[in-house]
Amino acid sequence: MKDLLIIGFVWPEPNTTAAGSRMLQLIELFQDNNYNITFVCAASKTTKSFNLDKLNIQTFDIELNNSSFDKLIKQLNPSLVLFDRYLTEEQFGWRVVKNCPNALRILDTEDLHFLRNARQIAYKKKISVSENLLKNDIAKREIASIYRCDLTLIISKYEIKLLKRLFGVDKSLLHYVPFLLKQVNLPNSYPSFIDRKDFIAIGNFKHAPNLNSVMYLKTTIWPLIKKDLPNAKLHVYGAYSTQKVQQLHSIKDGFLINGWAENIENVFTNARVCLAPLQFGAGLKGKLIDAMKYSTPSVTTTIGAEAMHNNLPWNGYITNNPLDFALKSVKLYTDELIWKKSQQNGIEIVHNCYSKEKYGNKLINKINFLQKQIIEHRLNNFIGTILMHHTINSTKYFSKWIEEKNK
Repeated sequence: MKDLLIIGFVWPEPNTTAAGSRMLQLIELFQDNNYNITFVCAASKTTKSFNLDKLNIQTFDIELNNSSFDKLIKQLNPSLVLFDRYLTEEQFGWRVVKNCPNALRILDTEDLHFLRNARQIAYKKKISVSENLLKNDIAKREIASIYRCDLTLIISKYEIKLLKRLFGVDKSLLHYVPFLLKQVNLPNSYPSFIDRKDFIAIGNFKHAPNLNSVMYLKTTIWPLIKKDLPNAKLHVYGAYSTQKVQQLHSIKDGFLINGWAENIENVFTNARVCLAPLQFGAGLKGKLIDAMKYSTPSVTTTIGAEAMHNNLPWNGYITNNPLDFALKSVKLYTDELIWKKSQQNGIEIVHNCYSKEKYGNKLINKINFLQKQIIEHRLNNFIGTILMHHTINSTKYFSKWIEEKNK
């Protein structure tokens, strides 16, 4: 057995976030390859946190700025450490290097936070995303984490190109790992066109792009759809809804805020069309993957579909114009032939772009290769050694100061 330590930013919530689903996919992959996994996290568990005990994973609560982590990691002595987002690498990376210098260090970005931030700012200011916006302080922190690690998992091919072209990150430090999915059921396993009704929109409301998307649906797109389909309803699902979200609920308008979807499969397979008019964001969109998995055609934007289908036909429509978005939504909802073709497109995308076997094997092979070549690999990543040197001599002592202050 090989030992893997995962340092989580939060405890995984696969039923509320795409990040939680991805974490469980990675866990399953490593367990399939005989890794003994320990999961630690400084965040508090919620009622929606996945019970990792079910997977025979040892778990520990850890504290920020506390040397108790040093004792724990020495005891665990992992051969591989996975950081869940750059924030955990900032907090614990130097401690891993100090106590387990030979452990391979992997960063899972989930999506590029600096890209999402730049797009959100551009959207609010109604300007294009510029190089100046992209080269923000979050980018400096996130890319520094990429350099300090031996390998970084990137979920989007667009994001790999951005890191290589705009920031000059060497390809040896980056590895493409999309969602890792098994073969999905064929459309005839689920309710037919005639047996489905209404639209759905879904997403965790802690995530700003999801909240914005629902507000946009309410104010702009849904009224246009409702004109053509007066009897249709839009069911909005998502964990952590606020009073602001609850106030959007309107039975008269057919705009229904339903809260957290406990059974994702039922929600998708009973709806005819999924709507996701995302205006900003990054990475791959879990809601659109779920729509494909459960044979539910979707309408989204170029941001929503970015890097998700490798130029294969979308399982519905992609459009940014609100009037066209509404027209395409109505067309998809009412035309059974187009709807069925869109279902099939979704199955093709999942099978061609998200194969667990293909991309999982590539990742395991890459890790095995790096563990044999780790000295040479780190010598070639001199910028990473520079950043780690200065991190250990700055973050380390700042953290120690906080620890002493907290005593």
